[in-house]
Amino acid sequence: ESVELRGTNNYFCVSLQGGVNDEVTLAAYITIALLEIPLPVTHSVVRNALFCLETAANQKENHVYTKALLAYAFALAGNREKRKALLDSLEKEAVRKDGSVHWQRPGKEPEADLPYQRSRAPSAEVEVTAYALLAHLTSQPAPAQEELSSAALIAKWISSQQNPNGGFSSTQ
Repeated sequence: ESVELRGTNNYFCVSLQGGVNDEVTLAAYITIALLEIPLPVTHSVVRNALFCLETAANQKENHVYTKALLAYAFALAGNREKRKALLDSLEKEAVRKDGSVHWQRPGKEPEADLPYQRSRAPSAEVEVTAYALLAHLTSQPAPAQEELSSAALIAKWISSQQNPNGGFSSTQ
């Protein structure tokens, strides 16, 4: 599925957005890309983008995927306060199972435990969990031991999602 950006002939694939189709998610993607270049947080475009993301981060209704993207964006920007607030919020929605941690789409039915069969999560769940992991590990100064312990539980779940060829169902 693709969606036209307002007033342009540019299209982007919604499936590349973890199933979330909104301006905040797209703004977070772009901000992350700018910070990974790396453009400094003092650059006017980055500064304005971060201001918009800060406003969006204060919304109570943000989707877990959006929260994970925002947490990573603020981690890259060095905004420890916003990063921590978003990670704390994500922590409340985390699924803990078999000594690992991951995130699911809200309202998803729990999967039945079938013997000898391990189902793989949808790509959006791999992506949201991977962004949460990046947010945990992207920290100045370096992540504390507690954060590294949390990251290890997240990494355990992500590695369990690999297919036999070592790849993932994720589109990213």
